[in-house]
Amino acid sequence: MNRPTDDGHVPRPPLALVGHRPADRRRGTAASPGPDPAAGRPAPPEARRPTAGGLDTQQPESERLQTELQERTADLQRLKAEFDNYRRRVHRDRLAVGEIAVVNVLAQMLPVLDAIAEAADQGEVTGGFRRVVRVLEAELTTLGLRSVAALGDPFDPALHEAVTYAPAARAERAVCDAVLRQGYRVGDRLLRPAEVAVTGEPPAPR
Repeated sequence: MNRPTDDGHVPRPPLALVGHRPADRRRGTAASPGPDPAAGRPAPPEARRPTAGGLDTQQPESERLQTELQERTADLQRLKAEFDNYRRRVHRDRLAVGEIAVVNVLAQMLPVLDAIAEAADQGEVTGGFRRVVRVLEAELTTLGLRSVAALGDPFDPALHEAVTYAPAARAERAVCDAVLRQGYRVGDRLLRPAEVAVTGEPPAPR
């Protein structure tokens, strides 16, 4: 006997689906995440990173500025010392160049002075020529020209060149008895030694 296909009963859903609907579907609302427990809390202060020695690597602003100021001051002091040294070198070099130029000019004037000395020995420096000679000698003295020999000066091998030597019984030391040709210097620079005749005590007997 065939069983009727429709007996008036609604078919039941499987047991696995009964009572297992999600809560949101039962309520008819969409699922939403719960409140963040950390929301609204102030962020914790940033942890300071210690250095290898356990000290704070973040210096206060005032200390950082003080350190930068000290570094810039040291740099300026070094620059000033270098500039002062450069200025002294330039000044010294300028003086040396000027002195060399004066020495070269005065060295060229020595033959003129020799001619004037020879004319004076012959009595030819008179009148207006004598005034010219005096002005010339004054200007050369202003430039630093100095003579190195005079009658009676002690003989100095560094300044004098002995052309003749005459022993003297009463002489205590060798002196310049005559100046055959005058020598000159500028400052500590010797332009030309003087040629002199020397008189001194006789040599000790051997």
